[in-house]
Amino acid sequence: MIVIRPMVAADIEAILAIQADAYFGEEQEEETVISVRLDTAPDTAWVAQAGQGLQAYLVTYPSRLGALTALGENFQCAADPDCLYLHDLAVLSAAKGTGMGLALINKAIRYAEDQGYPFSALISVQNSVGFWQRQGYSVVEKLSPQQQARLATYTGPAYYMSKRLNGAG
Repeated sequence: MIVIRPMVAADIEAILAIQADAYFGEEQEEETVISVRLDTAPDTAWVAQAGQGLQAYLVTYPSRLGALTALGENFQCAADPDCLYLHDLAVLSAAKGTGMGLALINKAIRYAEDQGYPFSALISVQNSVGFWQRQGYSVVEKLSPQQQARLATYTGPAYYMSKRLNGAG
């Protein structure tokens, strides 16, 4: 059984281990960055486990559609959000295929819909575009030069993607 719960500061050590397992070196973020993000948006960060120990996490925050966060940059929660930005989803390689990632995404989407956000968005890295497309996200082709510069801080091919949520007008 997968248990999803809010992320707390005591989870950060396990989150760093999951991140080290899931991401290439350049995509890993420092403990202080993760701590500040958790403090900034504590209601939109979750962890997953089945059995002992954390095996996956998802960090999100309220944003505006088209507003990207550069790698390693602190979140800027929007005063008038129209979008839940899924910044960081990671699953231990030993837990891939267990449904933990999807359970975390579903939790975030339910939260966004409950808040009345019409959109969700993210940056796809590490060849994950196909995964996100299967979740209903599409690549956004037109970004401002400032947002393109933020996207360029990610290693390898990175794509800004968005999804219209159910019940959105």
